[in-house]
Amino acid sequence: MDSDLIKLVNRLQDTFSNLGGELDMPQLVVVGSQSAGKSSVLENIVGQDFLPRGQGIVTRRPLVLQLIHTPIPDPSSSPPPYTEWGQFLHIDKRFTDFNEIRREIEQETYRVAGQNKGISRLPISLRIYSPNVLDLTLVDLPGLTKIPVGDQPSDIERQIRNLVTEYISPPNSVILAVSPANVDLANSDSLKLARSVDPQGRRTIGVLTKLDLMDAGTNALDILTGRKIMADALDSEAEFFKNHAAYRNIAHKNGTKYLARTLNQVLINHIREKLPDMKARLNTLMGQAQQELNSFGDAAIFGDKNQQGALILRLMNQFAHDFIASIEGTKVDMSTKELSGGARIYYIFNDVFGHALATIDSTAGLDNQDIRTAIRNSTGPRPSLFVPEAAFDLLVKPQIKLLEAPSLRCVELVYEELVKLCHNCRSPELERFPHLHAQLIECVSELLRERLGPTSDYAQSLIEIQAAYINTNHPAFISGSAVAAQTATSQASKQSIPPRPVSAEPTNGTQTPENGDESSAEEPTAVNGVPSRDGRSVSSTLHDRARTTGSSSTAGTSTKSSSRPHHGPRHSYNGPGPVGGSSLERSHASLTPTPTGRDVSIVDAPSPTGLMAGKRTLDGNNAAYDMRSLGKHIEAVSGSNNASQMTQREEMETSLIRTLIASYFSIVRQSIQDLIPKAIMHFLVNYSTKEVQNRLVATLYKPELLSDLLNEDEALVAERTRVKALLDAYKEAFKTLSDVNLKPL
Repeated sequence: MDSDLIKLVNRLQDTFSNLGGELDMPQLVVVGSQSAGKSSVLENIVGQDFLPRGQGIVTRRPLVLQLIHTPIPDPSSSPPPYTEWGQFLHIDKRFTDFNEIRREIEQETYRVAGQNKGISRLPISLRIYSPNVLDLTLVDLPGLTKIPVGDQPSDIERQIRNLVTEYISPPNSVILAVSPANVDLANSDSLKLARSVDPQGRRTIGVLTKLDLMDAGTNALDILTGRKIMADALDSEAEFFKNHAAYRNIAHKNGTKYLARTLNQVLINHIREKLPDMKARLNTLMGQAQQELNSFGDAAIFGDKNQQGALILRLMNQFAHDFIASIEGTKVDMSTKELSGGARIYYIFNDVFGHALATIDSTAGLDNQDIRTAIRNSTGPRPSLFVPEAAFDLLVKPQIKLLEAPSLRCVELVYEELVKLCHNCRSPELERFPHLHAQLIECVSELLRERLGPTSDYAQSLIEIQAAYINTNHPAFISGSAVAAQTATSQASKQSIPPRPVSAEPTNGTQTPENGDESSAEEPTAVNGVPSRDGRSVSSTLHDRARTTGSSSTAGTSTKSSSRPHHGPRHSYNGPGPVGGSSLERSHASLTPTPTGRDVSIVDAPSPTGLMAGKRTLDGNNAAYDMRSLGKHIEAVSGSNNASQMTQREEMETSLIRTLIASYFSIVRQSIQDLIPKAIMHFLVNYSTKEVQNRLVATLYKPELLSDLLNEDEALVAERTRVKALLDAYKEAFKTLSDVNLKPL
């Protein structure tokens, strides 16, 4: 019965080692410093030389050594049976030559741990069958060291100590602490390490080696290097204790044979003691293995079409639910470390998109020369009396276009976020079917791709709509006349001219009648004898004053337009002009003959445009111009881009246009910042959440696709097979331990 216990433990250990089980089996763990004699102890117990030898660290992988006692074979049988042999767990071969066993250990060590002196945690399992051994399970570990030698890793001491601690820490391990007798036990590394995990020494056995080296001059080189045969070594050991003056009275309690019997009994007693704990642990492991096996699903559904259809429908519904819950923020396992799901969409709308719009300069790319040129071009051959609306429209539309790029990028960012959410919708059960999972992701991604186009088109159309109709009558749009007044005031202050009201006023220094006489206010005024245009603003008058340097006296009346131009469906903005007047209203003064009928000659009057050279003569019937340098003047004007050459009026007009563009751009930007997120939610997000489940069912729920969609991952199938075998091993081990009829201690 005692031998059966050890064999049972060995069998369970092999099973769990192959299947990756976690049951800690009772075993003897050999611990000692390098050259302490660990290998000699193990070889003496086996009675064979089979362990690698050499300088420095030799054992670089744990060696799980199972000794199995076999009866002596009948020598008369044919062919003669082998008496002793070894068998590794990693190779299906019986080794009868123990030198080959040594070479296989070396090759397997090199294969895993490499050619240098590094170590590996992966054990080598070796069984030795012999009539000369007792049933034992021992683990030989790398020897403890302090200083790296040769090409050993710099942290070799820490690696070995961690490995040894891992094996001796479990309560089911019996520690075999090997120490050389010629070293003070107070400095024994093996005993120190054993005491750290077993302070009371209840599962620690101390083994002293090299007793014959304690006397000076004793030489045991042949024995330690294994050059003597093992039988002679065992006889020499027995003779040493029998004839030694200090040890002969206890010779029967020393030596390798006594150690083997003691270890056998200790291991058996330890197994008997730990059997209840092993059964309890097996109960726990069986429950865990059963739960893990259930997570892989039942393979029996693959023969039933109805069960396959029901499974796919359930997985589709779960996938769609997880996708929608991620957007709405109702998913159970929502992250607490970073923004996810719908919160990231809100972040895109509020922070990313909002910041992008806020950083756009309303007049980006517009310099003063561009504005000046637009104003000139929009008036055609006529001089500009007021800031033309055509120039404002021409300049503000490209600025509105600047909002298109961030709007379309906002659509793309939300689309990309939805695709990420789709890929993150997974569950352990769904991962069981990678093809189905991939098809679900592809189906939802296709739905999102379909919605990307219409959403982007609508976002682009919102920008085009804003540019299609410039509503300068918007309540939030700044008043053009107010801007003109501010600009005129600013310009006047620069020229040390007291600010004047925006309404029409005389420019010849006379005061406006205080009695409110409208006829007096409408009387034409003259600057140096030249009539001033009726109804002009301060800016227009300033412009006239800058253009006119000489005049002659004349009499006449100003012509006022009694009707305003047609503006179509849009409103006109209030440009600089008389209070209550239209911004497009233009008044032109007429040059009329004097009462005497004489011709009026303007001699050497400077031309505002600089196109005329020489003298201009007006006789009512004929006009003579000096046209010699006209072409050069046109080239000079069209190629000029020097903003410093602008007149005071042009500076005011440029500043006015820039302010009006900024005001209107702010209105459009605010509208776009509100409409784009709404469009994205309607056309992309909400549409996708409403249609995702219907799209999945319509695309994938087809009888001819069921089998293909439910193809399982090969790695998962292999893992389920392993867990099933491990569960069966746990059940068998539990049944075996429960049936053991324990003998009294």
